[in-house]
Amino acid sequence: MDSEQSFPQPESKPPGRERPVLSAKLDAAFTSVYRVFAFLGRFFKELFRPPYEFNEIIRQCYDVGYKSLFLICMTAFITGLVFTKQSRPSLSNFGATSWLPSLVAIAIIRALAPLVTALICAGKVGSQIGAELGSMKVTEQIDAMEVSATNPFKFLVVSRILATTIMIPVLMCFFAGFGLWGSYVDVHSNESTSFTFFIEKAFEKINFMDIWTSVVKALVYGFTIGAVGCIRGYNAKQGTMGVGRAANSAVVISMFLIFIEEMLIVQIANVFR
Repeated sequence: MDSEQSFPQPESKPPGRERPVLSAKLDAAFTSVYRVFAFLGRFFKELFRPPYEFNEIIRQCYDVGYKSLFLICMTAFITGLVFTKQSRPSLSNFGATSWLPSLVAIAIIRALAPLVTALICAGKVGSQIGAELGSMKVTEQIDAMEVSATNPFKFLVVSRILATTIMIPVLMCFFAGFGLWGSYVDVHSNESTSFTFFIEKAFEKINFMDIWTSVVKALVYGFTIGAVGCIRGYNAKQGTMGVGRAANSAVVISMFLIFIEEMLIVQIANVFR
């Protein structure tokens, strides 16, 4: 029996073999960024070019706004009620329960109303847009619209992005109103505060900068939700699996961008305060 035992030696990789793989990944990343900006550029180009799909825009506003209204209002009422209940013990230790209306109004109007509304709509509306356009893409319905001399981009994409951009601020106003209503129910049940006194205290520390900042947030969030859902759905591939990926990625990417935008807008708003 030989004392020396031979083992298979690992194959030596030629130098520079990983570099083309890294280069291909970088090329794919830059190509994806280019496609996103080209998609947005086409949106703004088609936005001001007639004909205008007013009927489709109104229908999409109905789908985005009215069909999400009940969920938004219920979430807002519960949020205001629970936030007030959670804040009362801390303020009671300092004998400052009279600050509850102002505290809740600042929290809801400045932060919770636009952010929570956008997150709910990202999950409900963003996934719906991604799934709808994705299914139309993989079943070649979009290609059929192009053959029939219809502009599918204007009809499908422009109308949906406009609808989310318009309706998210409207839903945010409902969230703020029902959130304050939920807070008032708790305050009234504990301190027997009148509605007039509650509203006066609630808006005592709120100024126009707070309101306009929330409106700008909602506009940006609405545009983000619509754009991401349309981009992922309009470019879906690989059949039914691609539809699921489009819907899922539309929600994940929208929520990620919303948090990034929240951080940036807050920093910019603090500069002007």
